[in-house]
Amino acid sequence: MIIIMGVFIILLLLDIISVFALKNGIQVVRHCPNRLSNGDQNPISIFVKNLYSYRVNIKIVEEVPFQFQKRDLIFDSSLKSGEEKMYHYNVRPVKRGIYSFGAVNVFVGSQFGLITKRYVFNQNKQITVYPSFIELRKYELLAASNRLKDYGIKKIRRIGNATEFDHIEQYVLGDDPRTINYKATAHANKLMVNKFEDEKSQQVYCIIDKGRTMKMPFNGMTLLDYAINSTLMVSSTALNRGDKVGIITFSRNIDNIVSAEKNRKQRNKILEALYTQKTDFKESDYEILYITIRRKITQRSLIVFYTNFDTVSGMKRQLKYLRLLAKDHLVLVAFFINSEFNSILESQPTDIENMFRKGIAESLSNDKLLIVRELKRNGIHTILSKPENLTIDSINKYLELKARGLI
Repeated sequence: MIIIMGVFIILLLLDIISVFALKNGIQVVRHCPNRLSNGDQNPISIFVKNLYSYRVNIKIVEEVPFQFQKRDLIFDSSLKSGEEKMYHYNVRPVKRGIYSFGAVNVFVGSQFGLITKRYVFNQNKQITVYPSFIELRKYELLAASNRLKDYGIKKIRRIGNATEFDHIEQYVLGDDPRTINYKATAHANKLMVNKFEDEKSQQVYCIIDKGRTMKMPFNGMTLLDYAINSTLMVSSTALNRGDKVGIITFSRNIDNIVSAEKNRKQRNKILEALYTQKTDFKESDYEILYITIRRKITQRSLIVFYTNFDTVSGMKRQLKYLRLLAKDHLVLVAFFINSEFNSILESQPTDIENMFRKGIAESLSNDKLLIVRELKRNGIHTILSKPENLTIDSINKYLELKARGLI
């Protein structure tokens, strides 16, 4: 017994010496971007290197921001002497703001497994969560490679002819004979034609309602954040098309105005403005919005208005202001389908309670269609979209209006 105890003590001492002989036996670096994209999967990685002269068993406990509600982000592994490994995971924020990452804790087991040493890498880092710039980059890459259909963007054929003169070039088979430039033909002694392009420098304003109707959550994100992400993408698309873009956000008061411009800095200016949006989700004042637009936007513009109407009566309370805006501008109202109703509408009720739920769901769904019909009757264009499809639907509608020559 004494011999066994002695052997145990010797092994314990050897373990202590082997593990604690090196002050820094493990090297750890967390690779994290300086900002995260709201509503998207953001990759994070942890680099680990074993500086011990023998294989070690390790347990990595990562302290992610409390907003993600992850308390069990643990990696178990073993590393040979000098071996390096990279551990990956993703986080999906659903709210803009500042997120704080805590420490990376690494527990290293000894050779004989009698003790464990804890390394704490205090890489406390604050990271800002911005509107969905990952989707923006993806869209721009697909646009550059002419693969926008992979993103869901429809290729819409332009109705009629482009009206803005671009340049003169030599006639080729298939050119419209009506575009022949006879003066240039006589001067060059060969057939020349005028080339036109879509009219540019039109104004596009995205208006975001930050009132109580935009508080409803879908897949963890509020309707407001879906509208903010969509605004960023529509703004980028319009800027790429040569249009001027601005934004207005409001609830009880006008909170933020970014005047329409088309310079290089406008995209970042809009991104920063969208990031800082805060709201207490009070009742929105459409009258003050109408007065502000009347004063600030003097040129006919496309007004993309993000809001949410649940009932016909709720829409009609604001209809007079939308009709007044539609006299001077092209108004496009984007609001939401409650996608959670789909499962209720498709179900077969087996009791009175479920029948009651299905009846309410059908009534609310019919109200949405009636709202669309009433808005169209008053000369207002609409987008009725699921929250997750809002960005694609908004871009397609903008391109459709552009193709029809309405803007």
